[in-house]
Amino acid sequence: MEPDGPAEVDTSAMQDEPNATRAEPLGLRAQLGATIEAVKRLVRAHVDLARAELADIVDEVKRMVALFGAAIGALVLVALLLLIGGLLFLGEWLFGSIGWGVLLGTFLLLDVAAVAVLLALEAGGGRIGGAFLVALVLGVVVGLVLGFDLTHRGWEELGEQVLPTADPGWRPVLMGVAALATILGIFGFVAGVRGGIGAAFGGLVAGALLGAVLGVVTGSSLPPTVGAALGVLVGLIAWPLIAGRDLARKGIDGEAIKGRFMPRQTMELTKETIEWVRARMPLAPKS
Repeated sequence: MEPDGPAEVDTSAMQDEPNATRAEPLGLRAQLGATIEAVKRLVRAHVDLARAELADIVDEVKRMVALFGAAIGALVLVALLLLIGGLLFLGEWLFGSIGWGVLLGTFLLLDVAAVAVLLALEAGGGRIGGAFLVALVLGVVVGLVLGFDLTHRGWEELGEQVLPTADPGWRPVLMGVAALATILGIFGFVAGVRGGIGAAFGGLVAGALLGAVLGVVTGSSLPPTVGAALGVLVGLIAWPLIAGRDLARKGIDGEAIKGRFMPRQTMELTKETIEWVRARMPLAPKS
């Protein structure tokens, strides 16, 4: 059975379909919010990228600093090795023993420290230089006298006259100890008299002990290298003592040291400025 006529098609749905699939345009506020959000995301991405690169840069800086620190540490160790090894080598080469290098190197470094302190306390470069020359002459004289065994020979000849019955091997030492302990003990006693009986007795004992040590050294027969080393030792000990003698006698001028850390010119200029302002802008009105 055939249909009576053509079937009618509902076109209303087909007409509304394009409008249904088409999005509604955003408003101004929504567009502004979307734009701000996009800018935030862009800025956040740049910040994250910068943080990542900055972390890499910091790691590279740390690596470079560590490597430079290792290099500087190695150079410091090289300097210490050369200094210590050089002193030990000189002790062995010049005086025949590494022990002399240790001893003399120790006193040399102590002298450097003492001279630095004296310079900081304004002891005077000229005075320190003069003390060095005196100590140098003293050390050379002692080194020559002990190196040529002059003291041993002198005590030996004197001992033959004073102690003829003593053992010839020990006679110079006994003579030196007896003579120097007596002489320096008397000097120590006289120097300590001003401080009372206790000080005088202490000076006597200290002088006698020092004299006994010097008697053993000067009375013994020393090799030339040992005599030269003792001369250097005497010079190193004498240098800071002579340089600091005036400072020990006069004391430390605290006011002079304090004045070095005061901005005197700035203070004077400030006072002058204040006086100038007061002269032109008096605090109280004139009557």
